Amino acid sequence: MNFLTIFVLRTRCAAAVAIAAIAFGWATLPVQAATSSDPVTAPPPEAAAIKKQLETKFPGAAIGVITRSPYFGLFEVQLDNQLVYTDAKAKYVLVGSVYDVEAKVNLTEKRMRKLNRVDIASLPMDLAFKRVKGNGERKLIIFSDADCPFCAKLENELKAVDNVTIYTFLFPIDSLHPDSARKSKIIWCSADRVKAWDAFFANGSLPNNAGDCDNPVEATNALGQKLRVQATPTLIFADGSIIPGAIPPEQIEQEFKNAVADVKKPVAAAK
Repeated sequence: MNFLTIFVLRTRCAAAVAIAAIAFGWATLPVQAATSSDPVTAPPPEAAAIKKQLETKFPGAAIGVITRSPYFGLFEVQLDNQLVYTDAKAKYVLVGSVYDVEAKVNLTEKRMRKLNRVDIASLPMDLAFKRVKGNGERKLIIFSDADCPFCAKLENELKAVDNVTIYTFLFPIDSLHPDSARKSKIIWCSADRVKAWDAFFANGSLPNNAGDCDNPVEATNALGQKLRVQATPTLIFADGSIIPGAIPPEQIEQEFKNAVADVKKPVAAAK
């Protein structure tokens, strides 16, 4: 465990950052946070020097995109799985979230979602089972664990969402739910996967098979790890944005709108 990981574990307190934002008046500064339609900011001239300093101070850490942030003259850095902020000499590193207190938006989280987008076209959809509701015009991808209580909550929330095609990747987390992989394989091996999935979440029943057919569970686990899926459920929308957690129907609907607007943006710009 490197120093940054320890530092993150000790300082990850959103409330403290929000209080600091209010106390120091940061929330009143002009904010130009990256939105889902913003282009990726070009690396500033200082990026190479900042990267070199961080590589020296955090050996072995993966350093990704470095951009000039709109906050307090700091630079934004992807460091391992975190988004951190630093000065031009990388002397100080700020770990935590920047909040727009007035808008009640976690700007760091919003930016991370943009940077971590998935290339939807590259996903192996044959490893997922498909459900179509209504006209199926919208697309939603879910990494789900059969024994995850939050996945059960999401399945209940999805009853209020229509006109969507849902692709579900089985992603059992063995460390939390040791029997989930077995159940996932049994569901996959059923004659009707959608019916089996719905029945399991409705009453806990499983199809009558041994779960020994050719199944994608190992492959979907590997895929989730590659995409850095760390929790279930994890939702991916048509623009590639990733949202962990069992979000309510109204938020799902808003994310559909955001995704549609974002997907259409490049097309409109090209005309």
